[in-house]
Amino acid sequence: MVQSSIQVWEDFFKRYYWENILELAKDYPEKRSLVIQFPDIERFDMELARELLEHPESVMKHANVALSSIDLPADVVFTNTHVRIVKIPERIQIRELRSSNINKFIAVAGLIRKATEVRPKIINAAFKCQRCGDVTFMPQAEGKFVEPFECQSDECGRKGPFKLLHEQSEFIDAQKLRIQESPDDLRGGEQPQTIDVDVDDDLAGLVSPGDRVVISGVLRSFQRSNREGKSTFFDLVLDGISIDIEDKEFEDIEISKDDIEEILALGKDDGIYGKIIGSIAPSIYGYEEVKEAMALQLFSGVAKKLPDGARIRGDIHILLVGDPGVAKSQLLRYAVKLAPRGIYTSGKSSTSAGLTATAVKDEFGDGRWTLEAGALVLADMGLACVDELDKMETEDRSSMHEAMEQQTISIAKAGIMATLKSRCALLGAANPKFGRFDRYEPIAKQINMPPALLSRFDLIFILTDEPNVNRDTAIAQHILKAHYAGELSVRKTNIINSGISSDEITKAMEVIQPVLESEQLRKYIAYTKRNIFPIIQDDARKQLIDFYLGLRKQGEDPNSPVPVTARQLEALIRLAEASARVRLSQVITTEDTTRTIRIVMASLKQVMTDPETGKLDADIVNIGMGKNQRDRIKVLREIIRDLQNEYKGAAPIEEIILKAEESGIKKETVEDMIQKLKSAGEIIEQSNERFRVV
Repeated sequence: MVQSSIQVWEDFFKRYYWENILELAKDYPEKRSLVIQFPDIERFDMELARELLEHPESVMKHANVALSSIDLPADVVFTNTHVRIVKIPERIQIRELRSSNINKFIAVAGLIRKATEVRPKIINAAFKCQRCGDVTFMPQAEGKFVEPFECQSDECGRKGPFKLLHEQSEFIDAQKLRIQESPDDLRGGEQPQTIDVDVDDDLAGLVSPGDRVVISGVLRSFQRSNREGKSTFFDLVLDGISIDIEDKEFEDIEISKDDIEEILALGKDDGIYGKIIGSIAPSIYGYEEVKEAMALQLFSGVAKKLPDGARIRGDIHILLVGDPGVAKSQLLRYAVKLAPRGIYTSGKSSTSAGLTATAVKDEFGDGRWTLEAGALVLADMGLACVDELDKMETEDRSSMHEAMEQQTISIAKAGIMATLKSRCALLGAANPKFGRFDRYEPIAKQINMPPALLSRFDLIFILTDEPNVNRDTAIAQHILKAHYAGELSVRKTNIINSGISSDEITKAMEVIQPVLESEQLRKYIAYTKRNIFPIIQDDARKQLIDFYLGLRKQGEDPNSPVPVTARQLEALIRLAEASARVRLSQVITTEDTTRTIRIVMASLKQVMTDPETGKLDADIVNIGMGKNQRDRIKVLREIIRDLQNEYKGAAPIEEIILKAEESGIKKETVEDMIQKLKSAGEIIEQSNERFRVV
């Protein structure tokens, strides 16, 4: 059995990591860590690898000493270098940590929930005796600060007093992290558990809240203490040795040469749009237009930084409003699976603090206020899916305005003034105001959301559930085929000799099989985000301008509503950029602009059409009231004012209705508008059903 020793580690470094050590010598002291892959240690010596896992303290000491004492050809001497070991094969779930893991070398994966500031920590304190002036060095362990018991000078030998000499003491950067189990690993109904991690030197300040990491280190235990004294319970803390940041965003997804060849071949395929649409939620029938929009959202437009410091977002926001049971939540769940940093949350159970960020009292020891990131911050550079948007409290919903347009979240709480980044695309789902759409009422009136929020969505899709024999037959067959495939698969898994062949299952699964596997699609999206930054061609630009001006022209007549605003034009540009990225094209052509115009027009017609005039009216979404309605309200106020003068007081409702009907306004509309004016404080009900203008 090979015992770990400095000599063994030196042999290992020279055989496997000599190039890396020379590289480190070049960058020393800016870089102070040598990253070692655990499989390499196993290849070198299985016993050494086992000893590292069982007795990490002594083995890591040997490794660090061996690294600093290695003979280098250059005139560099390693003093405070570290060996960082990554890729430990077995990861332990935070909830599965037990007393048998204490003092063992382990790896845990999860999300960084909280990170303190990086602060100096003393590791070797220099004390000066105030009586004789002799300097004593005291190495400091974790926990309490230790002072010398007596002066070490033979002539003095007294018990102080001592003064700490800062300039002769040795300090190291240190930080505490709190890591929480990844949401993907949780079973339903479980609360995510956390563990605190101590990191120091060049590991401090590497990560920020929201990062997905694998941290390797030695598990330590600390005794709890309470008012009665020391407790028999101990707390677990991980002493961090290495941090491996996992797919932080699309940039970090590894793409091999073979993958790139496959991606380039796919990009040349004329049917690439169909393939990508067929790879998004294949178990849900139909919704080609919505799936196409979701695909463009995943590819996203290009975020731009302007010379004046302004930033234009490239992320596309989509809202799905639909009847119950039209698979909105399923679509959201699938999108989270494809996005690199997908966060799913439901509006009913989210507060503004949970969505944006909250200031909390820090339990890491010094009781300071720290910021804890919410869902939109954790989804930075990814996708945030918020279900049940309509069920959110009004004040909670208003916190999303800034996150959607400026893509930042400003916090002013408990003396903390901070701006956090939330550069994420938002996919929202909501139900109509009364649970289901009323086909005889204007749709915009039935979306129970403030206009300021609605207008920030690039695309709004209305999913209605109207009986239709052909469509219903197709949906029913699709659902039953999907269930049948699932039944076959479950039976084969659970019953030995079930007689079901793999070919049968594959054939049944064809209906719900995505055209491109999710891993392949993620790599494709990652490649485009990294390498494709399309520029618009003149003819495509002209097509967008003509389309926009053509719609705006309808609003030039003073009696016509404003059909679209500049916000819709920005949405068109973002979608066109995403469309070019799908084809791996560096230029935006008329093919892309035609596609985006089709998608945007489908969305506008559903939401912004005035039911009475049939014209597009942007104010329905931007203000919550179309021009037609505004004009009628003006007429109604004039009628009430005239009747007021006629009756020398408040106007009776019967007369108001009569006069309004003469002007072409229906009775139900009058009653509805009177309620609106009343709640807005424009008119007052003076006595029973008699009104006057304020």
